[in-house]
Amino acid sequence: MTVPLAVAAGAGNAVAATPQVTCASGKAGLAAKLQRDITASLKGRTALTALSLHDRTTNTVCTLRADQRFDSASTVKVTVLATLLWDATKHARYLTARETGLANKMITQSDNDATSALWKQLGPTKIKGFLSAAGMNHTVPGAGGYWGLTQITAGDEQKLLDLVTAHNRVLNDNARTYTLKLMNRVIASQRWGTPAGAPATAVVHVKNGWLSRATHGWRVHSLGAFTGGGHDYSVAVLTHDNNTMASGISTIEAVARAVHKDLSPAG
Repeated sequence: MTVPLAVAAGAGNAVAATPQVTCASGKAGLAAKLQRDITASLKGRTALTALSLHDRTTNTVCTLRADQRFDSASTVKVTVLATLLWDATKHARYLTARETGLANKMITQSDNDATSALWKQLGPTKIKGFLSAAGMNHTVPGAGGYWGLTQITAGDEQKLLDLVTAHNRVLNDNARTYTLKLMNRVIASQRWGTPAGAPATAVVHVKNGWLSRATHGWRVHSLGAFTGGGHDYSVAVLTHDNNTMASGISTIEAVARAVHKDLSPAG
């Protein structure tokens, strides 16, 4: 049974009107525990926060502002990679050495030049084609080559993580394995966010994004997938209205620790 709980979160320094964290689970008591602990993790924080969680092991989902749009910053790079792999599969071809090099730099180092090269190569038609195939209907690609201004939602990012972590008809198993491999090899300085508090038995896959603009301050986002050792869950946490990048990271990591604690209590 889903029991909505209020979360105190807001925009800028103002507190927003009581948004609702909603969870449902196939495991008795887990939904209420997650709602309570995620709520507590966001208490007193002023950033506008959205999240989506899916744990296949316990058939658990949690959402908060799942359809709220945010500037993607570098989290869109997973979508760029997925589009590249989806398109290559459609044309029955392997990635070229150039594409492999660009993809590696784009995900593991969050290299912007590599991303721009692939974004330009793919073009809006292929990117929109992948979004449609993936059911990411709330995502709007950034115009004029500004991939970091792509409009994303936690709900759509969860759809992407679901595709990457389980067999499906959009991304074949080789594409999924390759994407997870790169997300597992993100450099140490960029492994913050959703991995915070992850159990030692889990294989961690992450891609983060961060961007400061004149409006809404810092956008700080984190996508994480946790597999192996009996784990099979993923979480997307998106934020803006952060005064600093560090405060955005702090908010995401507070949510992540609550999630990992509840899904992997032994850890």
